[in-house]
Amino acid sequence: MSHIKIYSTSWCAFCKAEKEFLDQKGVTYEDVNVEEDQAAAQEMVKLTQQMGVPVTRITHDDGSEVAIVGFDRDRLVHELKLA
Repeated sequence: MSHIKIYSTSWCAFCKAEKEFLDQKGVTYEDVNVEEDQAAAQEMVKLTQQMGVPVTRITHDDGSEVAIVGFDRDRLVHELKLA
C-alpha cells in the first residue's frame, strides 16, 4: 500500500475537501499542518517549489514518488487506483 502525506493548513477548504474524499474512499494518510510544522513547510516547498496547499506526496511500494499540488480528484483516483 502506498504511503500518503498531505501537507495542509487548518483554513484551506481544498485541504478539507481532499481529506473528506480520501476518508470516504477509506484511504489512510498522514496529515501535516504546515502552519504548525516549519520543517514540513520547508519540505513541501523543496518538493514542489511553491507554497500552495494541499500538496499530496504519494510514495508507492516500489519507492517511486508523486507530488500532487491542489485537490486533483482525478489524479488521486489514478495514482491510488481508486474506484
